[in-house]
Amino acid sequence: MSRSLRMCLRGTGHYVPANVRTNEYYTERLDTNDEWIVSRTGIRARHVVADDQTTSTLGAAASRAALEDAGIPPEDLDLILCATITGDCPFPATANFIQHELGLAGIPSFDMSAACSGFVYALVTGATFLQTGHYRNVLVIGAETLTRVVDQEDRTSCILFGDGAGAAVISPTDDVDQGIINYSMGADPEHARLIWMPAGGASEPASHKTVNERLHYMRMHGRDVFKYAVPKMTTLLRNTLDEAGVTIDDVAMVIPHQSNARMIESARERLGWPAEKMYVNIDRFGNTSAASVPIALDEARRDGRLEIGDLVLMLGLGAGITYGTALVRL
Repeated sequence: MSRSLRMCLRGTGHYVPANVRTNEYYTERLDTNDEWIVSRTGIRARHVVADDQTTSTLGAAASRAALEDAGIPPEDLDLILCATITGDCPFPATANFIQHELGLAGIPSFDMSAACSGFVYALVTGATFLQTGHYRNVLVIGAETLTRVVDQEDRTSCILFGDGAGAAVISPTDDVDQGIINYSMGADPEHARLIWMPAGGASEPASHKTVNERLHYMRMHGRDVFKYAVPKMTTLLRNTLDEAGVTIDDVAMVIPHQSNARMIESARERLGWPAEKMYVNIDRFGNTSAASVPIALDEARRDGRLEIGDLVLMLGLGAGITYGTALVRL
């Protein structure tokens, strides 16, 4: 069954910190090398936050770019949604801090924690709010500072992640062919601990023990994630198109979450789709979780690779394990 949500993608934007960390940084500190990292992940560099930056500052910068692209002032916003797992603090929501940086007050703003699926979740949620008729302009953000929550002594995980933010402004439209043509969202919580942070929450509050055992860093079972993710991605992408009654030939671009180049390529080969349909920028940014899809979307639009009327298929799959797809006509 196809599910659709009418909306107009008014504008997009992204921001990444100026500091670029190449693979050389890790080869000098850990038992690894550039060839090993590139062959297993596809990553050559990632951007890393400065000491005076946080997830909200990245998100606010991306939001300003999206608002400028949309041609609307911040005060015209009615709702702010921020997808992140690396908020400025446990509470309040990072969206609240972004709202403050944009000089706004009096509108709702809240976070969504769906990890790498976060932007898709937030986009569908924002579009659903538009259907009520009470919201005109919704700001949807994916922002992460993952380098602050990965163990820099764990060579299998620290090489994967980077920092950044992407944002989109969506609004109602009378065009029945524009918006989310089909979407899917779900979670397989039995696999939740394949990617997780053991401590810092109510089940394992901070203590000398949790600090000494480095439990405030992300833990990930990479091989198990790979085995689960490739067939799941394949099924999700195929089903989303089938339910919408379109084929890959109708799609201008597929924007998967930038998890791992091998993972993306494995899913593409299973589907038999042409390489030029898949947008991949993980080599320059690493895995930025909820920020990866909106960063790629904005890059593709600004590079002229996407035009009004194009179909774009977005996918996210991450900790939870959550997953989501959105087939969007620009």
